[in-house]
Amino acid sequence: MAKKLKSEWSPEQISGWLKQVYPDNENYQVSHETIYRSLYIQARGALKKELLQHLRRTRVMRRSRHHTQKTPDHGQITEAISISGRPASVEDRAIPGHWEGDLIMGSKNSQIATLVERNTRYVLLAKVDGKDSKTVVDALIKQAHKLPRELYKSLTWDRGKELAEHKRFTLATDIKVYFCDPHHPWQRGSNENTNGLLRQYFPKGTDLSAHSQAKLNAVARRLNDRPRKTLEYKTPAERFNQCVASTG
Repeated sequence: MAKKLKSEWSPEQISGWLKQVYPDNENYQVSHETIYRSLYIQARGALKKELLQHLRRTRVMRRSRHHTQKTPDHGQITEAISISGRPASVEDRAIPGHWEGDLIMGSKNSQIATLVERNTRYVLLAKVDGKDSKTVVDALIKQAHKLPRELYKSLTWDRGKELAEHKRFTLATDIKVYFCDPHHPWQRGSNENTNGLLRQYFPKGTDLSAHSQAKLNAVARRLNDRPRKTLEYKTPAERFNQCVASTG
């Protein structure tokens, strides 16, 4: 259990994972309430301090970073296709290959591009050296070319100007781009949730440019290797790799 906590698994994830691994042996199963109780009451000294620091804080619903950017040209993206035009097959998450994306911001005008696949909750992170549209779109094109075409069919983004060159992205990748309605960050809720989790590794107010692409890949692996309740305690990596195998 301690090893899983050090990998930033939540007590609920650990409990669900144990039920998956030992479905017929209750001796190896434990509730998340018992895990919390053992941490806060039974654990002692340095071990307790070490394990508690790996627990993720409970947060309220995060608002999109664009809510704080009240610029006059916010949301004015030429020929943007609204999320209302997105096919129903994307909405119900039944088919893999549809992604949500955004930037998380740091100090010194730094940022990281975050991508989440809606069906599997698989996470990709991309280092970007600026928030201008050319730089961001170039990074997104590079990421897209690493994936099988069957697993990258559409991208849903907020109304940030960093995707003003969305037509160039689509031309280079054949991936359709849909934009959320203004002030509706919950329309890409998987990405919003992921961005909140990422703040454990990339706190607000820190310089995100200091992190290499290798570090971003390592953080993405951490998230992708955690079991998710919404996936019946399978991991995003397991689900995504199954999809990759099926395309081969």
